[in-house]
Amino acid sequence: MSNEKRIAEKLLAIEAVSLNPTDPFTWASGMKSPIYCDNRITMSYPAVRRDIAKSLAELIKKHYPEVEVIAGTATAGIPHAAWVAELLDLPMVYIRSKAKDHGKGNQIEGRITHDQKMVVIEDLISTGGSVIEAVQAASNEGAQVLGVAAIFTYELPQGIANFSKNKIQLNTLTNYSALIEGALEKGLIDASEIALLKEWKKDPINWLNK
Repeated sequence: MSNEKRIAEKLLAIEAVSLNPTDPFTWASGMKSPIYCDNRITMSYPAVRRDIAKSLAELIKKHYPEVEVIAGTATAGIPHAAWVAELLDLPMVYIRSKAKDHGKGNQIEGRITHDQKMVVIEDLISTGGSVIEAVQAASNEGAQVLGVAAIFTYELPQGIANFSKNKIQLNTLTNYSALIEGALEKGLIDASEIALLKEWKKDPINWLNK
C-alpha cells in the first residue's frame, strides 16, 4: 500500500475526513463541498499522529534535506510542527496569522536567524492562501523558506495555481484523489458518487450548478 493511501485510510478511519457528495457540507467561506476535513482530530489518536509525524519527517528529509528550522502555522500546524521538530532534532517556531498588536509585535514565535533554512508545516491545503501568507511573513523576517509540507491537499486548481504563482514548493502526505479511492475501497462511497466527487475538484465554485 502506498504511503498516500495509508494516511488517507487512517484519516477516514478516525473520521478526520468525511465525504457526502449527495448532501454537501458548507465551509466557513460559504462554499458547498462534498468533503469536510478536520485534521485537528488526529491529535486525539496517538498512533495516527505518530504515523503522520514520522511520515512528515521522512518527507522533509527527502525533499528538504538542508532544513534548519521547522515552522508550524497557527493554529493547526503547530502540534505537527512540534512533533516533527522533535523527531528531526531541529528548532521549532510558529507563525501567527498576523503580528501581535502588543509587546514586540511578533508574528513569528520562537527564534530564527537570518537566512535560516525553514520548512513550514500546515495540516490542510485548499487554496493555499493562509500558508502562503505564512511563508511570506517568514521570508520578511529573514528566513529562507525551502517549501511547505502538509498532511492533506484537496488538489484544487486554485491552490495549485497559487503555489506555482508564488514559486513555493509543496509536498503532502496524501491528497483528495487517494482519499476518494480509499473511501470507495472501504465502501464509504459507491461508484455512482465518484463522478460527483471528481467534478467538485475540477470546479468547486460552480459544482452544484452543473
